Amino acid sequence: MPELTRRTALTATAALAATAVAAPHASAEEHHHGSPEPFDEVYKGRRIQGRSTGGHHGGYRATVDGAELHLMRNADGTWISVVSHYDPVPTPRAAARAAVDELQGARLLPFPAN
Repeated sequence: MPELTRRTALTATAALAATAVAAPHASAEEHHHGSPEPFDEVYKGRRIQGRSTGGHHGGYRATVDGAELHLMRNADGTWISVVSHYDPVPTPRAAARAAVDELQGARLLPFPAN
């Protein structure tokens, strides 16, 4: 077994630190099985709701004032919406809030299904 040197110890510590930073952390809003918590609240005068749709892909449905907000979960665990596509956030609730912020009072229009 090789002798532990200062360089080896520092390299191992740096590798562990990099792994800890890169590993996705479960949000406080997520259940033990990885599905985000449902929510129903009024944010800046707009009613936002969200819940899991089940299924093996872990789908999630969110609405703003009853209009569906299309969400997508990224590979790193962050979420984006059709409204705030280039601003990933940690949870579906945060995505719905970001959409309300971006809409600035405008009504969310239905997204055409193809």
